[in-house]
Amino acid sequence: MKLFRILITIGGLLLFWGAVTKIAELPKFILPSPLIVLMALIENAGLIAENALTTAVEIILGLVFGITFGMMSALAISAYHPVRQWVFPVLIASQAIPVFAVAPLLVLWLGYGIAPKVVMGTLIIYFPVTVGFLDGLNRTETAWLNLAGLLQQSHQRSRFANIYTLYRYIKIPFALPSLASGIRVAAAIAPIGAIVGEWVGSSSGLGFLMLHANARVQTDLMFASLLVLSLMAITLYYLVDHALRYILPWQPDKDTPAPS
Repeated sequence: MKLFRILITIGGLLLFWGAVTKIAELPKFILPSPLIVLMALIENAGLIAENALTTAVEIILGLVFGITFGMMSALAISAYHPVRQWVFPVLIASQAIPVFAVAPLLVLWLGYGIAPKVVMGTLIIYFPVTVGFLDGLNRTETAWLNLAGLLQQSHQRSRFANIYTLYRYIKIPFALPSLASGIRVAAAIAPIGAIVGEWVGSSSGLGFLMLHANARVQTDLMFASLLVLSLMAITLYYLVDHALRYILPWQPDKDTPAPS
């Protein structure tokens, strides 16, 4: 049913797009029709696929590193007060810096390869994952924490062992739904970092292809690349969403009506 709704939505958007180009009689270099874009996609399938593979690798690596560092940071900020005092304000202040201002520096420091795109994707993904997971860790029910404190008093163990047990069996499981929400947001915005990095400086990728197609007024090729990028982003989001629903089966499904 969900796939059917997605197909209906995409079909409606394509019909609207085609109607606009037909009624307004817009020239090809302003807004090509869906048929022209489809022809450009078929004619340049090999070129687009090669660059799409590069962008996909950058997106996936950025997502993996962003989620990993975000989870580690959230755990450190939640568990250790000195880290929370010094690192969290820096984390908040870092979001005031536009990614477009950082991208040229990353290209200057790391070159035109895949590294600056992965770092850019990691920076964009890092914040929502960290904040989502940290919010879940901080919202653990007080009753569970009190129960854990009583149980720890009856066992003479080190402070590190107590912290590990608390997070392993109570805080982390309780925070998993919030972490899942942060990961869903990260999956939705993951392509942004790779594309921004490719726009600033690269020799391959869909962003590189769109930039050069725009410079040569190949609007149909630019739209074809953008269409492939959109399909990649949608596919990534739903794959991540499906995986999270499988891993967290106890999380309520918003599509399922509540029992009356």
